[in-house]
Order: sequence, then structure tokens, then C-alpha cells
Amino acid sequence: MSRHRQARNSVTVRPHWLVLSAVLLAVAFALSVQGYLHHLAGTGDDSVSTAGSAAGVPSSVSNGGPVIDARGGIVRTVRPADRTLALTFDDGPDPVWTPQILDVLKKHHVHATFFVVGTAAIDHPDLVRRMVAEGHEIGVHTLTHADLGRSPDWRQKLEVQGAQQVIMGLTGQAASLLRPPFSSANNAVTDSAWASIRAAADEGYLTVLTTKDSKDWEKPEAETIARNLTPSGNQGQVLLMHDGGGDRGQTVTALDGLLSRLDGQGYRVTTVGDAVGVSSTRQATPNEKATGTAFIWGIRLSDWLVMAISWALVASGIVTFVRAVLVVGAAVRHRRGARRMQLASSALDGRAITDPVTVIVPAYNESAGIEAAVRSIAASTHPVEIIVVDDGSTDGTADIVEALQLPGVTLIRKENGGKPSALNAGLAAAAHDLVVMVDGDTVFEPDTVQALIQPFADPRVGAVSGNTKVANRGGILGAWQHIEYVVGFNLDRRLFDVAECMPTVPGAIGGFRREALIRVGGVSDETLAEDTDLTMSLCRDGWRVVYQDDARAWTEAPATLGALWKQRYRWCYGTLQAMWKHRGAIVQGGQAGKLGRRGLGYLLVLQVLLPLFAPVVDVFAIYGLLFLDPLRIAVLWLVFLAVQVLMAAYAFRLDKERLGPLWTLPLQQFVYRQLMYLVVIQSVVTALAGVHLRWHRMERYGSLRVPPLPQREPGAEQSRGV
Repeated sequence: MSRHRQARNSVTVRPHWLVLSAVLLAVAFALSVQGYLHHLAGTGDDSVSTAGSAAGVPSSVSNGGPVIDARGGIVRTVRPADRTLALTFDDGPDPVWTPQILDVLKKHHVHATFFVVGTAAIDHPDLVRRMVAEGHEIGVHTLTHADLGRSPDWRQKLEVQGAQQVIMGLTGQAASLLRPPFSSANNAVTDSAWASIRAAADEGYLTVLTTKDSKDWEKPEAETIARNLTPSGNQGQVLLMHDGGGDRGQTVTALDGLLSRLDGQGYRVTTVGDAVGVSSTRQATPNEKATGTAFIWGIRLSDWLVMAISWALVASGIVTFVRAVLVVGAAVRHRRGARRMQLASSALDGRAITDPVTVIVPAYNESAGIEAAVRSIAASTHPVEIIVVDDGSTDGTADIVEALQLPGVTLIRKENGGKPSALNAGLAAAAHDLVVMVDGDTVFEPDTVQALIQPFADPRVGAVSGNTKVANRGGILGAWQHIEYVVGFNLDRRLFDVAECMPTVPGAIGGFRREALIRVGGVSDETLAEDTDLTMSLCRDGWRVVYQDDARAWTEAPATLGALWKQRYRWCYGTLQAMWKHRGAIVQGGQAGKLGRRGLGYLLVLQVLLPLFAPVVDVFAIYGLLFLDPLRIAVLWLVFLAVQVLMAAYAFRLDKERLGPLWTLPLQQFVYRQLMYLVVIQSVVTALAGVHLRWHRMERYGSLRVPPLPQREPGAEQSRGV
């Protein structure tokens, strides 16, 4: 064994699965952060819920002042001094209303306390900095405007400390004032709300309630808002207004008029800290500011990532829809073209190809199915020469062929050199100008060869792809592969035919001009997808490659997920090799340019980039079910599935297949699809790592049988088996 092959067998690529897992976990974390911050809570109706017992709330709180200090286990309350009004705003900053409120405050030379929501502060950092620069006071109103009294302990801490991190990161100051969302006056504090107040006190926070609620969240007129806030005596008050959470136009108007009246009545309007004589902020340490800044950028990055994913999803949805329209439209056009060819052939019998054909069967350890394959080809209605090339089999494959003693069958024995060398050996021995290549695990129908070679009536055609069918389609895995062959492979081949950019003539059934094969140097062993490499070489040499859907060949598909993985891994890796090898076609003209710009572009987008993005799509779907509208997500998924079902039904109709297996199509989205995109990821990583993948030979199951001969030959075998 050469050193090259030893290197192939000794290399195992595994770290990329760790990288993929890390990427998916990072995406899932970013989605979770974004979903939590933007979809589990939010500003809006700030109405107060008074439901719940208040038996555990101390009377000193229920009947005390609006500023509660429960630090150190000792409960104290305080209210502003007489004729002192602490002006507070909740739910901001808002890009529309907060600047207007700040302008009104500046006009009246009044400072206020703004209890900011962390997520809003991250979205509008300049407004928070303006508040501080103009002498206003900043307080905590949680990270997402969550109801602390109804939240578990972990969320209470996250909400309060998260908002504090934002404030420190934006302003360099740490706030000590907290106003719980949905809070009101002291007598509205329930046991659950009191528990959250005590928990916040343990973290060093003073809780600020209210004595005068503007109720501007009810959207009243400005006069009503001002009336709700107007004090009736000398007692100090804490006034509650909102600068965010909705349309605050009436609030702005009411604030301007209210401040004018209060100033004339001798009231002092100020911040909470100034009103009760406490220091409400302190300078954050460098470490606290750095931590806060990192927290903010982490949230921003999660938002940007979700936005990027959202746009990518839109793009992938558009690409998927365009692909569906293209393949169906191309299939309709291809079908009409096939009908015109049939009519022309019927009118001009002289155009039909009747010349004998050489059929080359490369075989390596194909004892399970080689007899069925050779007998099916020998039963062809078209004159054929069959060359079986035994590529050093160790299971008696050559002996089986020799024992058949079929006329017109030639057996070539050679040392193992790989499938390309076996095909080239058969090509060198071929006696005819038209050559058909067929895998040793494939059987033909009697009319397959005749149907396959008819497009060679056009001298521009250098190769013809046949229609590969899954023989062992029993079971759900077989049904999934059957669907993929009919819907994926065959619809794509019709599109490639119409667009004149066919990238692959499958090894299971392909017809070639011997002249074309010789011109490109035969079958190359430079890639693991020798069929794709050969087809691309023919296109670059100027030959047209077409698809003949009525030339059917039946092949064995993998019966286990492990076998399927190995087969598709080799296919995908080999296709990537071929795409890279023939990348120069992109800048060429003629048939080569069509392959490069149409075929390679299609393969890159649909078979490489979209599968690479598919894991993120699945993670985003879970995100949508958890944080968005599950019904809308379900409807979108059903619409996507309906498009697939309709496209599949049309493809099945074109191939004259029963629609029964389509019941497995929804299930295909949850297992088979994931397996296929993992194969693509594995292949791309292997290719980028420069690893030489070894040939993965598929296990044979012996499920193939010789198809029946036409009725005009009553002595022929009649076992269907495929």
C-alpha cells in the first residue's frame, strides 16, 4: 500500500464536531438572551395588580413613607419633606418622549429621577448619558420591566443586577434606588412584593414607591394627568409619570403645565435622593464599569446575531422558494421538450439510435447483486456488448459472472485499482461508439438502454444521465431515500438539463460517447466523485449533458443510518473536490461557462451554504416556539411543508410513482434532514482541513432482482423484485 493510501486510512477528523457544538451553543445562548430580553417582558400597560395577601407586610411599610430602606434587617421608611415633590419617570428611555421630557425639565430648571429599563437603556445609551449630564438621577427599573413579585429568586437577581450592570456600563455610576415595575403606593404592597423588596435590600437597594400616580398609562388627557399629580396639602409627595411604554404626548403637555403651577405655589420639585436626603448613586469601580460594559456588548452582540440570523433566514427562505419555482418550472419545460422529441422520433424513425452499445460494469466485491445486474442488462431490448471489469474482488464476483456463460458478456479480471481504473479498462476494451456505465449494484429494465441512448441523435450531446430508482424502498429510511431520489435528484437533473449545466451523470446509469470520454482522458481518479468529475470535464470540453427520465435503473440504497452516512459523506466530499477542481469554469464561455456560473453556483448555494446554515435554522425554530408566537411558527412550518409536499407530489407524478411514501415527508424534516446537513458539515470541514478521505464502500444486501422482460417475449423471466 502506498504512503498516500496509508495517510488516508490513518487520519480521523473529529474536532469540528466540538466546534459545531460550541457554535450552536453560542447561537442558542444568544437567542436565549435576546428572547428573554425582548419577548418575556416589556414596557407598556403599567397597571398595578393588588391581588395577593399582605398579611406578612409590616405595618410600618403599609402605612409608612414611599422610600423603603430594609437593609440590615431593620425596616425604615421615609417620605419627602413638606412641600417637597420628588418627580419620577418610569419605563424609559424612549427615543421620542424622553428627549421632550428632558427639554421640559430643562426649561423649568427641574431635576427628576428616571427609573430606567435596562434593555431600553442599551437601545438608547445617549439619552441615559444626557440624563446624568443634565443632573438628573438614575434608578433601577429592572432589566426587562419584569414583575419582581411574581418572579423566582434567580430572575429577581438577574433583573435587578442586570439593570445595574447596564447603568454602570453606560454612566460609570452605580444606582441605589429601585422601583419595582407594576408597583404603586405602600398600601398596595403584597407579601410577594415585600419579599422581592427585602431581597433587593439585601443587595443594597432602597425601594421607591409612589404617593401620587399620574395614571398616564391609562392614556387620559393632559388635564387629568396634571390633576392626578396636584398635591392637596403641604405633605411631601413622590410623583409618578412615564417617559416610555407608549404614547406619552399628553404626559409631556401635562408636565409643562404642572411645573408652571407648582413653581407658582412654592413647591420644590426635585429628585428622590435630594427629597429624602440620601446619596442615591456612587462612582462605579473600574472593574464594575468594565463588567457593565461587557454585559452591554454581550447583549448587543446577541441582538446583532439574531438580526443577522433573521435576515439570513429570510434570504434562505427566498432561495428555497425560488428553487422550488425553478425546479418545477424546469420540470414542466423538460416534460414538454421530451414529448416533442418523442413526436419527432415517431415521425422520423430514421433518427432513432439503433447502433449497438457497450455496457461497462465495474465490480468490486459485488457478489450479492452482480448476477441480477448482468442478467438485467443482457435482457435489454437493444443490442448490447457487456464488459464486466472485476477490480480484484475477493468474494467470488468474477466467478459468478463467468459461471453465467451469457452470450455477449466479456469478463476482465484485474488487480484492485479503484473504480476509475476499472471503468477505463472497460473503455479500452469497448467495441462500440456509445458506452453505458452502470454500477454493479444496479439493474436495468429491458428498455433502459434503448431509452438512454436516444438523445445521442443530437451530435452536441456527449453524455446522458438516466433515472436512478431506489429498489429497497421498504421501511422509513428507504422511503426517505426514495423521496430524495425522485424529488431532489431528479427534479434537479431536469433543471440542469434545461439550464444546460448538468454537473453529474450518476455512476448507476450514464450513457457516453466514446469519443467524448477519450477527449477528456477517460475517468479520472483525482476525486472521490468520479462521476461528477467526469461530467464536469465533459461540460468544460464543450459537450452537452442531458437527462433522460424514462431510462430507469434500480439500485440498492443504504439500509442503515451508518451506511447512509458513509455513502453521502463520500458523495459530498467528492462533489466538493470536483467543484474545486473545475472552479475555472466560472470564467469560461460556452458549455463550460454554463456549468461554472449556473451549475457550480447552484451547487454552492443549495448543496453547501444552505446545509451549513441549517443547524442554526433548527435552533432558531426552537427559539421561535419558546419566545415568539408558536402558532405563527407552526403555520410557517406548515406552509413550508405544504410547498414541499406539492413539489414532491408533482415530481412523483412525473416519475409515475405512487404517492403513498409521501406520508413520511414530515418526519423527514426531523431526522433525515439533520443527517444530510451534518454530512455536508463533515465534508466541508474535511475538505478545508486538507484531509484525503478514503473510499467508503456501501454494504450490499442482495435485494435486487432481474426486472421482467416485455410481454412479446413469453419465455423471459417474470420476477419483478425491484
